[in-house]
Amino acid sequence: MAEELEVIDRAEEWSGFLKKKYKSALNKISREYPSTRSLEIEYDVLEKYGKTGIILADDLLEHPGKTLGDIKDAIRSANLVSGKDIEGCDITEDIIKGINIRFVHLPRKTSIRDIRSEHINKFISVDGIVRRVTEVRPRLVIGAFRCANGHITRKVQDYGTYSEPDMCGNAECTQKKLELVQSLSTFIDSQKLRIQETPEGLRGGEQPQTIDIDCVDDICGVVAPGDRIIINGILRSVQRIQNGQKSTVFDLYIECNSIEISIKEFEEVDISEEDEKVIKELATDPAIYGKIARSIAPTIYGNDDVKEAIALQLFGGIAKEMPDGSGLRGDIHVLLVGDPGIAKSQLLRYVIKLAPRGVYTSGKSASSAGLTAAAVKDDMEGGRWTLEAGALVLADKGIAAVDEMDKMQKEDRSSLHEAMEQQSISVAKAGINATLRTRCSLLGAANPKLGRFDEYVNISEQINMPPSLLSRFDLIFIMKDQPDETRDLNIANHILRAHSAGEEIMRHRKYPIPGADDAYFKEKLKPVSAEIDAVMLRKYLAYAKRTCFPIITKEAENALISYYKKLRSVAYESSDKPVPVTARSLEALVRLGEASARVRLADEITMEDAARVIKIVDTCLRQVAYDPKSGSLDIDKIASSTTKAGRTLRRDLKKAVEALADSDGRTGLDALYQHLEKQNYTKEEIERMIEQMRLSGEILLPKNNTIKLL
Repeated sequence: MAEELEVIDRAEEWSGFLKKKYKSALNKISREYPSTRSLEIEYDVLEKYGKTGIILADDLLEHPGKTLGDIKDAIRSANLVSGKDIEGCDITEDIIKGINIRFVHLPRKTSIRDIRSEHINKFISVDGIVRRVTEVRPRLVIGAFRCANGHITRKVQDYGTYSEPDMCGNAECTQKKLELVQSLSTFIDSQKLRIQETPEGLRGGEQPQTIDIDCVDDICGVVAPGDRIIINGILRSVQRIQNGQKSTVFDLYIECNSIEISIKEFEEVDISEEDEKVIKELATDPAIYGKIARSIAPTIYGNDDVKEAIALQLFGGIAKEMPDGSGLRGDIHVLLVGDPGIAKSQLLRYVIKLAPRGVYTSGKSASSAGLTAAAVKDDMEGGRWTLEAGALVLADKGIAAVDEMDKMQKEDRSSLHEAMEQQSISVAKAGINATLRTRCSLLGAANPKLGRFDEYVNISEQINMPPSLLSRFDLIFIMKDQPDETRDLNIANHILRAHSAGEEIMRHRKYPIPGADDAYFKEKLKPVSAEIDAVMLRKYLAYAKRTCFPIITKEAENALISYYKKLRSVAYESSDKPVPVTARSLEALVRLGEASARVRLADEITMEDAARVIKIVDTCLRQVAYDPKSGSLDIDKIASSTTKAGRTLRRDLKKAVEALADSDGRTGLDALYQHLEKQNYTKEEIERMIEQMRLSGEILLPKNNTIKLL
């Protein structure tokens, strides 16, 4: 009897809470049912509803099924909803049955890998990234079965299994063969999701874990692969069946109560008031750029210009939406090309630790589907084809680090083009047409084809990457391992100091060193320690991206335009001159300028920012686009496979072959060399061009030391 009284009391308590806090929401459901049929209750509002609220909130977590029933009883007993159909008939009971009670904003999240058997049938909240989404399909909830005599028997269906009544429900009927009558049965929309742990919460080497989510009714069809969401629901278990035998092992899934889509950027990073104060103090430091650059991979000596560029990449520019619906990306793409053993991979791995959202992958082991999106046969329901998000989709609004880009397959690299410039992935596979968002910065690393970098050969010839992909990088750094006595000595000292301090720490753990405290080891590790520790720098980055949206000043705008014009002016004098830079370079300058202002948490992009980014871009262009033959910058060194000088030689070579050809169209190679050497071409250049043209099928080299145009 006491137990029955408690149930009545719970319903009364819920009706009191709903009348006070959610009366208007329930009135809206009464007016707009069935288009509006979900009541969203905020957990924190319930918890703050005095002592009663705390009891009700605890009840929800421990006994969610009973609690949801109590709420419907409360709505029914207190007449909180009512409604009539078009004909004026009362449909209040239908509305109460059709209402979905949804709870949001639970304070405590459970990690997917921490879900245990004790959580079964409890109300939990998990966050993750959507990996897979099935189609929305009707599911049978209550089946209406008819026997041969016309009697209707109804049976409630359990999750995942279809069951028929053993016999007709009419006491006087003995029929056992029944058939489903769809028109009298009750169906509900259903969809399954698979979510994966967020990559920033993983320790090195761990494989992200997944869990399936069962969604029904009006929360179906609201998410897509790659979305970061919070799932609130009841953890359920279903028995495995292997080869027709029931197993003692059960699979887990979450019966979804509500979905919260993470709209806020970098919500994973919590910033307290004390952190905010420290961040603002750091932003006023005149040496902040150097401090941040030196805090990126401090165990790696030097490479200050590369680290400064990576710092700007981490802060990023501002993504813009234009009135015509088009968008301009704010993410900065950086490529590091260099000799082996120069710590490119280490830099990439460190950056992923710093980025509020980051995904690391190696080009050798990455396929185009793994980077973008894979069409997979769905093992969750019916074997249909569905999409699974790849690395670039998972890194949305973060950084994707792709190591060994030169080792990728040709067809896999082509999938990066759209992801880098349009920041989306268009998928047309297995009957699926979809567009997924990849708003991430790409940090790539590549080795030269021949093992070491040769400064006398074009960069496009040395990297196993197409020019169309190279041109999409805002900054390309050449990292050479050139012997230099002073630099080598500094690197050696730096490495040995790091190893020495590391050895002492490891020994101290096993055999404590007398008098050695934290301050002692801090001093020992000072040369290889970050000036701003990784946790604070991560918070700094998240804070800058959340709050800082600088606007370019007229002076900075003029400085960037004049630099762009100065580079382009080389080609103004003559149409025969090489194209120094394209408009993409100017866009890169603007993005870098925005990032430079964000480092200081400034509202304006000043002349100081413009000068800084011009210096960085100029350094990169002189490394990768300087053509010693013409003595000027030639963007075609990276934007196409042939430089302006190369195209001129090709044209002159064709003209010479035509001019010197005999009646059969053949030209002697010796005569050709003499003719072209008079135009200041070297024999090596001519031979190289002839070989290129032979491979591309433009010329033929018959016997007798001759050449012929095709």
